[in-house]
Amino acid sequence: MPETTPTITKDVVFDALRRVKGPDLESDIVTQKLVSDPVISNGKVIVSITVPAEAASHLEPLRQAAEKVLSDLPGVERAMVALTAERRPGQGMSQNAMPQNTAPRSAPPRPQPAPQPSAPQRAPAQAPQQPQKAGVPGVKAIIAVASGKGGVGKSTTAVNLALGLKANGLEVGILDADIYGPSLPRLMGIKGRPESVSERILKPMEGYGLKVMSMGFLVEEETPMIWRGPMVMSALTQMLREVAWGELDVLVVDMPPGTGDAQLTMAQQVPLAGAVIVSTPQDLALIDARKGLNMFNKVNVPVLGIVENMSYFLCPHCGERSDIFGHGGAEHEAERIGVPFLGAVPLHMDIRETSDSGRPIVASEPQSEHARIYRHIADAVVKRLNVEKAAGVRQAPRVVVE
Repeated sequence: MPETTPTITKDVVFDALRRVKGPDLESDIVTQKLVSDPVISNGKVIVSITVPAEAASHLEPLRQAAEKVLSDLPGVERAMVALTAERRPGQGMSQNAMPQNTAPRSAPPRPQPAPQPSAPQRAPAQAPQQPQKAGVPGVKAIIAVASGKGGVGKSTTAVNLALGLKANGLEVGILDADIYGPSLPRLMGIKGRPESVSERILKPMEGYGLKVMSMGFLVEEETPMIWRGPMVMSALTQMLREVAWGELDVLVVDMPPGTGDAQLTMAQQVPLAGAVIVSTPQDLALIDARKGLNMFNKVNVPVLGIVENMSYFLCPHCGERSDIFGHGGAEHEAERIGVPFLGAVPLHMDIRETSDSGRPIVASEPQSEHARIYRHIADAVVKRLNVEKAAGVRQAPRVVVE
């Protein structure tokens, strides 16, 4: 009888993790209830371990031990374990940092000595310069494609922008940073699982000459990613650092909508060469687009420009133009705040159909007017990258969450 691979279940995962001692080195991490419910899909197991924030930097061996016991399970092709550091209520200051005041409240005030002439005040020391952020090996430039809100066609724009850069002769990769709603596998028409190059390094998938990585390759399309922020940041960092991207001129990062953990992770972990903001023309979308612009400005990432998607609609039957969402709002906003306007993409059936079928229009219909628009946007992005490069290296940002 052929040997069958044991089924990987939640109980199997927890039984394995009971062999890993918790931070107190007395009981295991499952007994201490530090382990999240695992995500299990096609031989992939993903869990998070909640640890005290003040100890997180010292618990990498614990994470590695948990990853090792899961990787050794029969049927597990790849295990991903992330540390989720949380500060318990009331831990805002350590005991050593508390003000030292041991005198009884009722004690009378002690006589104070006469004030002495104070020494000349020294100018406060200048804050040390932020360390240079490490880039991704082999990648010359990383650009983020972002939007303030969902539903504006950001992922479609990111894919066709990447293909436009490829058409202009560059070596290009694209990373799907939307952990909760990855869409690149469908947009690129890619199926399958990434191969392991080594114990911790994955080989990216490939399609239309692009190197591609997405959480959608590691879990099923219907599997919900019910993760907290720190685990999202850990997974995003791993997809940046633990993928064999090779030599790339540009890595395009399709960001999730909004201004949350993924955006801050990118700004903190890698030197972004710039960001492209995608918006539709109407006021509601532009309000959120401004938030994205302001966020990148605060973390000192240059905004390469704005793309107005779904700019207008041309009837395929009569050729009449309709400004369904208004027209020119993104262009006017770009002019108002002084950033480049990269181009306007129409709302058209061909773009929707090719995207849904996994045949991006720049690759499947390279001679079309829509493909020409995306290539023009890609050319404008390259010019802006060169301008930013010529302007010199910007100081690494100090990210402040307000």
